[in-house]
Amino acid sequence: MGNPGVMDSKLPLNLVSMKTDFLKKLCCPFDKADLAIQVFQLQDDEIREGILTCTCCKRYFPIVQGIPVMSPDEYREKSLELPILERWGIHESLEVKSFSLTEANSERDKKS
Repeated sequence: MGNPGVMDSKLPLNLVSMKTDFLKKLCCPFDKADLAIQVFQLQDDEIREGILTCTCCKRYFPIVQGIPVMSPDEYREKSLELPILERWGIHESLEVKSFSLTEANSERDKKS
């Protein structure tokens, strides 16, 4: 038996991946709004990589190795998430501000 709270790498893949029908049960932990999803890697009916974005506050929650990372802001480390966002090309088209995604062009237009 392994350490409690530590994922056992011997678990079958389908026990650690996020199923697409699981999305219906998720909402933003901050304002309870619906989440939009962008899938980057789908294997059968399992989302392996993707990003959930709140339709209200625009906070983003990456899905890494089938697990949605929905921790409070104070427990998230932007420097750890940046390589993932770069790999997905998210950082190029969007500005990342305090775990919220805002369109870079919209922000520049407002300043003009």
